Parts: sequence; structure tokens; C-alpha cells
Amino acid sequence: MALDLETREQLIDMVRRFVAERLRPIEAKVAEDDAVPAEVVEEMKGLGLFGLSIPEEFGGLGLNMEEECLVGIELGRASPAFRSVFGTNVGIGSQGLVMFGTDDQKAKWLPGIASGEIVTSFALTEPEAGSDSGAVQTRATRDGDDYVLNGGKRFITNAGKASLFTVMARTNPDAKGGSGVSAFLVPRDLPGLEVSKPEKKMGQQGAHIHDVTFDNVRVPAWNRLGEEGEGFKVAMQVLDRGRLHISAVCVGVAERLIADCVAYASERKQFGAPLASFQMVQAMIADSKTEALAARALVLETARLRDTGAGVTLEAAAAKLFASEMVGRVADRAVQIFGGAGYVADYGIERLYRDVRIFRIYEGASEIQKLVIARETLKRGG
Repeated sequence: MALDLETREQLIDMVRRFVAERLRPIEAKVAEDDAVPAEVVEEMKGLGLFGLSIPEEFGGLGLNMEEECLVGIELGRASPAFRSVFGTNVGIGSQGLVMFGTDDQKAKWLPGIASGEIVTSFALTEPEAGSDSGAVQTRATRDGDDYVLNGGKRFITNAGKASLFTVMARTNPDAKGGSGVSAFLVPRDLPGLEVSKPEKKMGQQGAHIHDVTFDNVRVPAWNRLGEEGEGFKVAMQVLDRGRLHISAVCVGVAERLIADCVAYASERKQFGAPLASFQMVQAMIADSKTEALAARALVLETARLRDTGAGVTLEAAAAKLFASEMVGRVADRAVQIFGGAGYVADYGIERLYRDVRIFRIYEGASEIQKLVIARETLKRGG
């Protein structure tokens, strides 16, 4: 159920002020320390950010897709590392449970996810199963009332802090592709589950990714999400929503970069005139603004379509492809407009340039989005 207009505007205004007053002033420190301060995380919990998409009956805000995207755009105006703190709770780490969980599973975990007491993680990617997500090799072997998990996952966001993983594992080794994969809710404290040290990354310092290994981890059959063999279905439906969320964040980052470019170009002078007076600079700003507006329209229209209950696999993939590629181009133009100042750390432009590069890779690389778009278009006949 959608929020009334006044409540929605109040929520967006609250997030906008939090971003401007609390997050942006500490971006450089977070990047330097590679950590979001604990007191800021607690403020995020207090604002309900961990439960944006969790149903109200379980303590969340229960936002629909359009509302979540509007909030995501506002969050995109700060370093993406901040959103990553609670991003898995809002998206891929919780939505399998929301969509496919039993009543008992939801009652056990969703209230803690909504409050931020439980941090979630989504474990699909493996060393040999990235874009080819149907090639999952982590095994889940039935043994009485349990499944025994063995294998490893790669580049798992928030794994270092997660207390609950949604894990994709192969229950039928004879089935090809995703048809033999099942989904499991795996608590962090089960014996045999190990999390590696965080990886050193190009960007988004303060947001961490890890390898996760499973060595004879016994998971109760009660923890399975959906039926055996439905794991790929769970993953794809979760990713449809996650792709829209990431697309909205891309729009927010682009809008922030454009505003920074306009402010800088209006003040910085060359040849006795503001940079903003030169047509080549104006062209870069015009291209960036046009693309950002197009991405915003595509993301919000797709979100509204999803809220009607329609399938949006094609549209979500198109939004993810366009928005993630768009913000990369905007960031590149921002570096060009700032010139030398864009290449050094003081203005934060080079940091955002590095931060946005991952958007074209996770939640499905651009090449995968193109395959999805083509497949769905052919299926629909145009």
C-alpha cells in the first residue's frame, strides 16, 4: 500500500536532510578510514532505513517500489558506501524471505532485519559463477532433516557483518543450469561457515565484500526458501527489484555530480570568464542532464509498473543498463569539467568516479542486462 503524498514527502525530506547534514560532510573520512562510523549506523537504524522494504507488520516501513526508488535517488547524493550499510537489508538480502518465506520464517527474521539488529547478505556469486549465475557449484545435500552445504561464495557484500545469509546452492547435481539450485536461509553462527578478510577495492571504501566458505554446514530443511529447485526463481525475482534500487541510486549520484559541476563551472574562471560560459562545458552539462532525466523517468515508470503487479524483468534490466552506464558517463564528464581538480582527492569527484564503476557490474553486468533485454523482447514479439 502506497504512502499518502504528505507522508511520502516527509520521508523524502528526512532522508534528504540526513544525507546533506550527516553523510556528505564525512564522506572523505569514511573513505580514508574504510568504515562508516558506528554512531551513523545507529542513526540509520533509528530512521528506519534498514527496513525500507520490509512489510509494516514486521516493523518495516513497507515502501512500495516507486517510494523505495525515490528514497534511493536521495541516498545516491551521498557516497554509495553509506547506502551499502543497509542496502542488503532493503534489497537482495531480505526480499527472497519477503517474497518466498513461510509465515514462521518471516516472523523469526524480518523484525530483526527491519530494525537493523540482523544484517543480511545475499550469497550467489562464486569463483566460476558470476554472470553465469546458473553455474552455481556450492552443494546442498539432503541428510535427514538437514541439508549439508559445501562450497564457496565470492565478492559477497556485507558478509563481514551479516548474521543471516540467503545462499544459493545446488540440490540436484544432475540438473543443468539454474533448475537444480535451491535457496537457503543460513545463520552466520552455524559451524563450518567462514568469512574471509575484506577485499581491497577500487572504490566504495567503507562498504566491504568478502569470500564465504561452507565446510559441512548443516542447515535445517526448515530454512529452505521455497521448494527444491526454486532457488534460481528466487534469485531472479530478487534481482528484478534490486536492479531497480541500484538504478535509482545511479540517478541520485548523477544528479549530485551535475549539481557539483554546475556550482564549480559557475565559480571557476578561465580566460577571464566562468567555465559555465563556454559552450563545450555547457554541452557536457546538457548531455549529462538529459541522460539523468531519461534514467529517472525510466526507473520511476518501471517502479510504478512493478507496483501494479506486472512483470518487469525486461524493464528492470533496461533501467539498470541505462542508469549504470549513464552515471559512468556523467562521472567522466565531471572529471573533465573539474579538470585537474577533478583528478585530485580534495573535491571528491575522483572518488565518485571510482565509486560508480561497480554499478555496471553488480546486480548483473551490463552485458547480462543486454541479454535479458533481448531475450524478453524476443519473447514478447517486440
